[in-house]
Amino acid sequence: MRSKHIILVGAGLVGSLLAVFLARRGFTVTVYERRPDLRKSRISAGRSINLALANRGMAALERAGILKDLRPLLIPMAGRMIHDEQGQTSFLSYGHRPEEVIYSVSRGGLNQKLLELAEAEGSTIHFEQNCLGVDFANKKLKMLNETNRKEAWLDFEVVLGTDGSASHVRDAILRATGGKCVEEPLGHGYKELTIEAGADGSFRMDERSLHIWPRGEFMLIALPNPDASFTLTLFLPQTGAESFATLQDKQSVHDFFRKYFPDARDMMPDLTEQFFTNPLGNLATIWCDTWHYRGNALLLGDAAHAIVPFHGQGMNCGFEDVVAFDQLLNDEDMPCETLFERFFAERKPNADAIATMALENYVEMRSTVRDPRFALKKVLSFALEDRFGPRFIPRYSMVMFHTMPYAQAQQRGIIQEDILNQLTAGISSLEQVDFSQASRLIEQKL
Repeated sequence: MRSKHIILVGAGLVGSLLAVFLARRGFTVTVYERRPDLRKSRISAGRSINLALANRGMAALERAGILKDLRPLLIPMAGRMIHDEQGQTSFLSYGHRPEEVIYSVSRGGLNQKLLELAEAEGSTIHFEQNCLGVDFANKKLKMLNETNRKEAWLDFEVVLGTDGSASHVRDAILRATGGKCVEEPLGHGYKELTIEAGADGSFRMDERSLHIWPRGEFMLIALPNPDASFTLTLFLPQTGAESFATLQDKQSVHDFFRKYFPDARDMMPDLTEQFFTNPLGNLATIWCDTWHYRGNALLLGDAAHAIVPFHGQGMNCGFEDVVAFDQLLNDEDMPCETLFERFFAERKPNADAIATMALENYVEMRSTVRDPRFALKKVLSFALEDRFGPRFIPRYSMVMFHTMPYAQAQQRGIIQEDILNQLTAGISSLEQVDFSQASRLIEQKL
């Protein structure tokens, strides 16, 4: 690929970070993005102004040399603050070491920094340019200028699709290869809301926590922002007795929040205005069995493997894609097609693993977290890590605080869950755990 001019479609988080790494390697990099330059415009209301940054994403940003510049944007979250129906709270730590935290980070702020760095490294970025399709036979991209609505065909040598879950590059690859892609709807949607800072400019809830209101089949979460506000996201079935379909007027929204989230409702005097102004988003998992076409095109990030947001790993997984691709480029003589095949072989099992774990984590966040046995197993996991680590590491920690392959974390997590179930059967406290049995099980299974 050394002599290639590389075109990236999509200048979101993954695309802009990839542009940084490619430009540093000396490639000629041109990026086309359908949206306006977000450094000159604002992200629309209700479209995730913050994300969860964990070790995998931080490792990629460190490799890019930008993590130190982003520190002012990061707010550490040490655990989950659980809100019950009466407004009482309880805290569950993510890890049990001071450094085991995740970070709330501004999507817009992070993307802006990455765009600036990509341009500083020599990448050229064109905004309001929408890729409508790819002609592989003639190596041309069909582009629509969103400003003047004119279409044009652009030549390409290599195109990398980082254009998100509705990727046109992916559609073209699937048509050319006969590959299959399944979009699995969750059946639940999301609506974003905001709790503003207090009158004195301070946070109105604990800012070192990810707040969760688990209610069985649905939940509300909140992440802190640097301006002392919180971004809330309501995850709720699309249809049914308690669903977005039943929240069609101000009174139904007030009644719903009064019943299930009274403390959050009290901090949002403009609840109904926000609710009916902000868009309703859909959630789905993308299972795609083909990520590349010969040596001409490759998908990375959500374009290849969009996942639901319940493990906070969509961005982190995409950044890990970038690092894996960059490492493969160390072999400068590797043909493009071989490079793309190796990338797919390495990343596909891990993408599938985190997609499955993200779906499982939704059940945990909205329901399982309320079970006293869940808390017992959480405490026991930390105790086993203290006694037997690194042979026993809680699955959440493997995903969030380590960089081992997702597939390995998933496989170990299944075994460890079986061990935890055996050790907590019929008991109610850590003092009752048989650690001799724990030692035998870990020796035998792990």
